[in-house]
Amino acid sequence: MARHSNRRSTDMRARIAAAAARLMAEDGIDDFALAKRKAARQLGVSEAQSLPRNDEIEAELRAYRALYQAEEHPQVIGELRRIALDAMQALEQFSPYLTGAVLTGTAGPFAEIELQLFPDSAKDVEIFLLDRNIAFTTHEGRRYSGDQARATSFISMQWQGVPLRLAVCDPRDERVALKTSQAGRAMERAGIAEVGAILSRDQVVKSR
Repeated sequence: MARHSNRRSTDMRARIAAAAARLMAEDGIDDFALAKRKAARQLGVSEAQSLPRNDEIEAELRAYRALYQAEEHPQVIGELRRIALDAMQALEQFSPYLTGAVLTGTAGPFAEIELQLFPDSAKDVEIFLLDRNIAFTTHEGRRYSGDQARATSFISMQWQGVPLRLAVCDPRDERVALKTSQAGRAMERAGIAEVGAILSRDQVVKSR
């Protein structure tokens, strides 16, 4: 009985993951938690039941895009990465890193570009933007290193017409893996040279 129950739970997790991936791909949802909640409701599943992990949804999202968006999605990702690199080059003095869905390649056309910065002071970034008449908003939040919370300032703006969010981190955290939540996995990130190399590689693949 327990084995049957476990198999049924696994099957439902897979169905929710697939439905959540479809919502992210078709409706432009870029929040995993929101996508899995909506998918669970569509399938008539209580949110109290076991929901799929983000990496399970991400795997389904990659498969969906490869099957149904094989032509347009690489173009979307390429343009978002190009804009991200432009922003990183402008912010080079603050040690920028690309992270999130644009880096991993799962972002949709309305996704927000996410950069991590490691300046000596968060005020330095704000002054930089003010000096260039770039409108922005700020709020305070957290990132995590292991079980330790790290106070983080977030700056949101538009860059070449695309939403850009800067996570302004302590420079001492540049060498540690940061997470969005205490229980989450470490965020992948790439510096200017790495993003440039990714764009070059993608261009080679595209030209074949």
